[in-house]
Amino acid sequence: MELVCPAGGLPSLKAAVDNGADAVYTGFRDDTNARHFAGLNFSDRSFEQARTYTREHGCQLYVAINTYPQPAGFPRWQRAVDKAAALGVDALILADMGVMDYASERWPDLRLHLSVQASVTNAEGIRFYHENFGIQRVVLPRVLSIQQVAQVTRESPVPVETFGFGSLCVMVEGRCLLSSYATGRSPNTYGACSPGSHVRWEETGDGCTNTRLNGVLIDHYGPGEKAGYPTLCKGRFQVGEHTYYALEEPTSLNTLPILPQLREIGVAAIKVEGRQRSPAYVAQVTRVMRSAIDRCLQDPQRYEPDDRLMRRLDSVSEGAQTTLGAYHRPWQ
Repeated sequence: MELVCPAGGLPSLKAAVDNGADAVYTGFRDDTNARHFAGLNFSDRSFEQARTYTREHGCQLYVAINTYPQPAGFPRWQRAVDKAAALGVDALILADMGVMDYASERWPDLRLHLSVQASVTNAEGIRFYHENFGIQRVVLPRVLSIQQVAQVTRESPVPVETFGFGSLCVMVEGRCLLSSYATGRSPNTYGACSPGSHVRWEETGDGCTNTRLNGVLIDHYGPGEKAGYPTLCKGRFQVGEHTYYALEEPTSLNTLPILPQLREIGVAAIKVEGRQRSPAYVAQVTRVMRSAIDRCLQDPQRYEPDDRLMRRLDSVSEGAQTTLGAYHRPWQ
């Protein structure tokens, strides 16, 4: 199983490569990718450095061009495809059929992966993309059960990649109606769920902090409590007499206990979510996942998740919700 790790910038890319990633996935600094946040992604210069670093260390470099262009903006997506191809990436991660058609016609030898943003959940859909655009891998949505993943993997004409650690998504991947409703900007076209232009941190004067998305209160933090980035579905809300993460925990996906099952059903790659996370987060999660996957592959029958590694991931999870804030404090 290939370990695919996030790289929101050059420090995160190096952290992933140095700690055992087989491949890293990145994006350019515009709305052609689904993590269009200030402070994230790669300029032309930093991307050339990324390409050099991955080649020197035998790591694959994937580029996500996985949003949906509007008619007037389509040339920008074409230029992103051309740039990635010219820089010698190992694969493009695409969602839009028009972009995929352009890439397959213009760069027939370039490897194409179907992004999770395409929301394809069955073998028939995968076969359509394979036969018409020549995709060579599919990234499955995070909401599928292991039984559903097994069925798709059995019938898929191409290898399957699944998310193995990080945040879940309660929406159909990339189609966040909550964020669109609150901000008027669709993650599918703008490239960001809960865009930074609509984010505010408010100090209340008593040592507490409120986080808001376009005026909507997302969370309230007590004195000394670290304030996370106000992603709407990851907020704490009052339901009846209780206040908790009513929709989704900030970090809630961990496949360490089921790695043998994923291997047995034929999953080809495990993906770590988190291009918006810090380099320290990327390093820690990559290191733990690398160790666990290696142990699983060496002796799947006797593999059990290491308690020490599980505790390490738990500690990473507790701090994960604060890392976006480190990137986006300019909007405070």
